[in-house]
Amino acid sequence: MACCVLQITALIFGGVGMVGTLAATFMPQWRVSAHIDSNIVVFETIWEGLWMDCVSHLGIRLQCKFYDSVLALPSSLEAFRALMCIAVILSIISFLLAIVGMKYTHRTKEDPQGISIFILVAGVAFLLTGTLVLIPVSWTGGSIIRDFYDPKVPIPLKRELGAALYVGWVSSTLLIAAGAMYCSF
Repeated sequence: MACCVLQITALIFGGVGMVGTLAATFMPQWRVSAHIDSNIVVFETIWEGLWMDCVSHLGIRLQCKFYDSVLALPSSLEAFRALMCIAVILSIISFLLAIVGMKYTHRTKEDPQGISIFILVAGVAFLLTGTLVLIPVSWTGGSIIRDFYDPKVPIPLKRELGAALYVGWVSSTLLIAAGAMYCSF
């Protein structure tokens, strides 16, 4: 009975982590403009994501623009895009494997350890997905913090941590927890 509850909990964690990974990948709030001047009146907020930049004018009007050229992007942004896309695909596959594994888990008196191989594969895939999400999110967070405290970076170019990073960290934690639960069987 406890095994069944743990599998369902892991499936819920994996599902929420999968949705969070998808959301973090497409959210434009990876880097958010920092307002650290003495000027209180701020007319625009800048969001930078993996796929587009957005500018919010007075919180009323939002203009978003996709990046013009893939070749003009920094190599780190291209790598982060690739890692997050791989993580989205792998999280969907992991979730489907977990569903199939839970469906075909058979425990009998003859074979009390009759856990499906799908459960183990799903657990490893969830662990890998969580790691893939954690790399670009933490790397971006670290570079934002480093640039924020660097006196050589001009104030208009300083950014703060955006909501997508927090979504990514929570998703990564849930995916790793789901993978650990499935691998514990």
